[in-house]
Amino acid sequence: MKLHFSIPLCLLLLLSGLPGAGKAQPPKREVRAVWLTTIGGLDWPREKANNAKGIERQKQELTDILDRLQAARFNTVILQTRIRSTVIYPSLIEPWDDCLTGHTDKAPGYDPLAFAIEECHKRHLELHAWVVAFPGNSFVKAKALGRKAMQHRLPRLCIKTNDYWMLNPGEPATANYLASICSEITRNYDIDGIHLDYIRYPEKEIRFNDAATYRKYGKGQSLSAWRRNNVSRCAEAIHAAVKQLKPWVRVSCSPIGKHDDLPRYTSKGWNAYTTVYQEAQNWLRNGWMDMLVPMMYFEGNHFYPFAKDWIENSHGRIIVPGLGAYFLAKGQKDWPLDIIERENYVVRSMGASGQAYFRSRFVTENTKGLYDFLKNCFYTTPAFTPALTWEKADSLPAPTDLHIARQDGKAQLVWDAPSSVKDITYNVYRSFSLPVNTEDIRNLVAYGLKKPGLDLGTDIPDTYRPNYAITIMDRYGNESHAACLEAPRLYASTSTCTGLLSLKGNILLLPPKNREEYILVTDMSGRITHTFPYTGHMDIGNLKPGLYDIRTLENKGKSHFLGRLFRK
Repeated sequence: MKLHFSIPLCLLLLLSGLPGAGKAQPPKREVRAVWLTTIGGLDWPREKANNAKGIERQKQELTDILDRLQAARFNTVILQTRIRSTVIYPSLIEPWDDCLTGHTDKAPGYDPLAFAIEECHKRHLELHAWVVAFPGNSFVKAKALGRKAMQHRLPRLCIKTNDYWMLNPGEPATANYLASICSEITRNYDIDGIHLDYIRYPEKEIRFNDAATYRKYGKGQSLSAWRRNNVSRCAEAIHAAVKQLKPWVRVSCSPIGKHDDLPRYTSKGWNAYTTVYQEAQNWLRNGWMDMLVPMMYFEGNHFYPFAKDWIENSHGRIIVPGLGAYFLAKGQKDWPLDIIERENYVVRSMGASGQAYFRSRFVTENTKGLYDFLKNCFYTTPAFTPALTWEKADSLPAPTDLHIARQDGKAQLVWDAPSSVKDITYNVYRSFSLPVNTEDIRNLVAYGLKKPGLDLGTDIPDTYRPNYAITIMDRYGNESHAACLEAPRLYASTSTCTGLLSLKGNILLLPPKNREEYILVTDMSGRITHTFPYTGHMDIGNLKPGLYDIRTLENKGKSHFLGRLFRK
């Protein structure tokens, strides 16, 4: 039944005129994220880890979710790590949450966060630790925690709302406390991101009295400006703490889905800036956030104009609209799938840096066919997450000595790793055309390799082999130029795969000489038409019009492809 539904759906989308549907090549870089909610075991865990079998079932439950996400080509999991003043990892600061064992402040017998990170990384999934900032436990749960409850540990920083305790944003020490939690996670775990939730004041329906705090600290400021400054102070402190430890860790948050009223569209009283005092666009401007994932659980004119506003005010950072997948459920708003489909295509065409879905369960359980749509129609190729070029934009060296190694009828693509960089991975592209286009993700055949080398299986003659290109990627997401191995041949090439050589009139400029002695000019049949001594330049005035390959030749017969030349 699902297959019957999904195939015509894809065909329909290709013909529907949705922006970007079936027209452009798939994006090479795009965040594809889910929020994986642990509070109450909403997404995970449903099994309790009270014995060895329970631990294994709980782990298996998570790996099943991750397998589904990997199969649909997701690349980011936002895992709820700090829930409401309780956590899912062994902390020196806060107690265990009861979602793991069903019991207050009970260790589950393993480290769930470490396990989740390891399993995500096996599947080329980033793990971002989701930290609920200000809200604490309900009065009932806080009572069960006793002296370990937040209001007992931090009485000066806590304040009551209708039915739960929360950290008071107006107390300056609140920023330091939240920064210490994020530092603990960043220092002890190989996370890829810290994701902040509820880093805002309560909505108007929730009783909250900070008048005394305002009288103490807010002199000379309006209440609104003071509250916005309080929240911003926390965002700045957390960013500084994380980046001091690991500058490649992505700091993000999920603001309310509408930043503020727009000239032609009202937020209907529910926005980040005015209602809950989040000046998130200013956090981007000041460099305190690498990424925003606004909670855009709306449709129509409540969605598209506000998505455009976020994207246009990104200040060069990453904007990933969060989509309300849970509204597809019959117990929620019972949306038809085409609302989410259209939002996906439109935000991609607007220039958003990806999409996120609340919550993972509604994706992996294929609510209204959402999983089928994403896997079969929208995420048809892998994607890398956007690079943090503002943190580190140094050029990476390309791999060297790329060649085919053969043994016992098997072939392996091998190369040398540069010694000057650490903590890198390798990506492999292939194509039967030159240059190998490493910007076309459809040419990617392997990625995230930890060691140099890729098994190619049964050996085949070089004349039937595609061209290969290898790049290096660092933890910031920066990618090197490519080293290229051109078919058909057995020797190594360290071409950057651009295929472009600099011309000044009839003079062809050459790279600095290394061990090369000669320049070979060949036509497209591979026939050598000219031979020149290797100098810093070459006069091409005597070449007949046509397309030529320019190669080097060493005394030992080793040759390298430099590029392609078109003589008019």
